[in-house]
Amino acid sequence: MENQEFLADKIRTQEYFLNMGPQHPATHGVMRMVLKLNGEEILDVEPVLGYIHRSIEKMCEHISYKQIIHLTDRLDYLSSHMNNEAVALLVEKALGIEVNDRIKVIRTMMSELTRLASHQLWWGVMGMDTGALTTFMYAFRDRELINDIFEETCGARLTMNYNVIGGLRYDIHQNFVKRVKDFITHFEKKLPEYDRLLSDNVIFRKRTEGIGIITKEQAIAFGLNGPTARASGFACDIRKKYPYSAYNKVEFDEILMNTGDAFARYKVRILEMWESLRILKQLVDKIPEGEHRVKTKAVIKLPEGEYLQRVETARGDLGVYVMSKGDKTPYRVKFRSPSFANIHGLNEMSKGTKIADLVVNFSTIDVVVPDIDR
Repeated sequence: MENQEFLADKIRTQEYFLNMGPQHPATHGVMRMVLKLNGEEILDVEPVLGYIHRSIEKMCEHISYKQIIHLTDRLDYLSSHMNNEAVALLVEKALGIEVNDRIKVIRTMMSELTRLASHQLWWGVMGMDTGALTTFMYAFRDRELINDIFEETCGARLTMNYNVIGGLRYDIHQNFVKRVKDFITHFEKKLPEYDRLLSDNVIFRKRTEGIGIITKEQAIAFGLNGPTARASGFACDIRKKYPYSAYNKVEFDEILMNTGDAFARYKVRILEMWESLRILKQLVDKIPEGEHRVKTKAVIKLPEGEYLQRVETARGDLGVYVMSKGDKTPYRVKFRSPSFANIHGLNEMSKGTKIADLVVNFSTIDVVVPDIDR
């Protein structure tokens, strides 16, 4: 034993760097992370962006406000409806356009269906990242029902472009209410399976509990938002702080946890799915009558000035900033995307952990790479 202790003291270690990505299944897209390691222990994580940059913000400065909406699909494509809504709300606010309650309720329902579809995909992939392949099949089984609603309503399943300035591109399909009710009934029975399959799995709990801890103070300092920040106890839900559409007409809880570890970030999203179902149940039988769109000018020009609109996407706080010179195209467009903000906490939550823990931490942030690299 004494010899072993003596040899351990004499063993020299050397720090080295490892490239994780840009082509790596755990990054869910073309993103590279440079890891500084001491053996298997992570000393530092440096995200390297630029592999999927498409200059979307600069493109937005050369097209009309109506055309900008469809480009936001290509940011966080799992929150495309909510991204579209952010631009529509900004222009409507700038022009003083007031949409009716029917539009507000339908937008809110579509947003919550989008949140559910996004969280379902995340849950399936989260399980797959930790070795539970079955979750991927279960998640896509349930997500298909939402995609069918989207396809019947607006002709698309992912990049919807359903929101337009002044309302909705089309009115809801005659089957919309029935399909939403059927989905609620189905998913209320299936969501507990998510806990039985993964949440209560002893291996999964050991992989996530006490791993990647971010305190509330750190979450605020790093500018984290969405479920990632709420898992650390930071109340930052834009639907609560700055209600838009029909969120001031429904009751729902902002899910907060206090441990700030990977399991808390996981659990927040599971509980948020219950709240989305709760919102849908309050609205599905109370869709007001009215037109689905307000008539607007063919060429839209915003008054000179600066405008900001924030919405709560599936990943967190999306801010859309526009500076207008009074022309038909914006002078400056800037998206403050939630994934870009949340990636700043990855280094802090991964220091001192193993490479396998980095995969878990990255998955619990629920990053969509094009949302970071615009």
